[in-house]
Amino acid sequence: MSLKEQIDLTKLPKHVAIIMDGNGRWAKKRMLPRIIGHTNGVKTVKKIVEFVRKLNIQVLTLYAFSTENWQRPKDEVSGIMTLLKTYLKSELENMIENQISFRVSGDISRMSEDIQAELKEAVDKTKDMKSLVLNLALNYGSRQEILMACRDLMSKGITNPTEQDFSDCLYTKGLPDPDLLIRTSGEMRISNFLLWQIAYTEIYVTDVLWPDFNEDEFCKAIIDYQKRDRRFGKI
Repeated sequence: MSLKEQIDLTKLPKHVAIIMDGNGRWAKKRMLPRIIGHTNGVKTVKKIVEFVRKLNIQVLTLYAFSTENWQRPKDEVSGIMTLLKTYLKSELENMIENQISFRVSGDISRMSEDIQAELKEAVDKTKDMKSLVLNLALNYGSRQEILMACRDLMSKGITNPTEQDFSDCLYTKGLPDPDLLIRTSGEMRISNFLLWQIAYTEIYVTDVLWPDFNEDEFCKAIIDYQKRDRRFGKI
């Protein structure tokens, strides 16, 4: 029986979030430039997005670029931005054809105007798609998001907010909280990602580096998730 056949399709998570880690180490192990690792990481993104869509999971959030990633070497950051622009140009038609709704979580104002335009076009042209929500976390930091939400609440004069009020001020407004968070490359940390949203999220860490992550590895995470007893504080 294949790993996919072991998945209970009636107990799938609604929202899977992934910290895509290990591109640089993948390249280093092969004595290649780091950007080659990121290039192969994009290939993995395409495969996983398509696999998740076919499984009928509702939302996939990918941590693509954090607020801290600007501290990396300029040539690496530039290469990542070029890959992002290329991905958006090449995948927009595919997203429309496959009914994928594209969203962005993060402050994209720091990005170049051409990339901002590509992002806004993808969001606008796919906003009514119903098959899968692909939420890309770009220039994203959860602490910054929480501060933004607090300022938003104050500006609205909401002095005694509910959890829903707060959630409605986050980038992920309207999306269910992640049921499962996958982190590749074996690092045991959250890295400033969805701190509010993952309060009751199941966490799965694999040593596999992101460029080597594939459909079988995704299935392993889902199978592990389905073995867990999610009590949400209850007995």
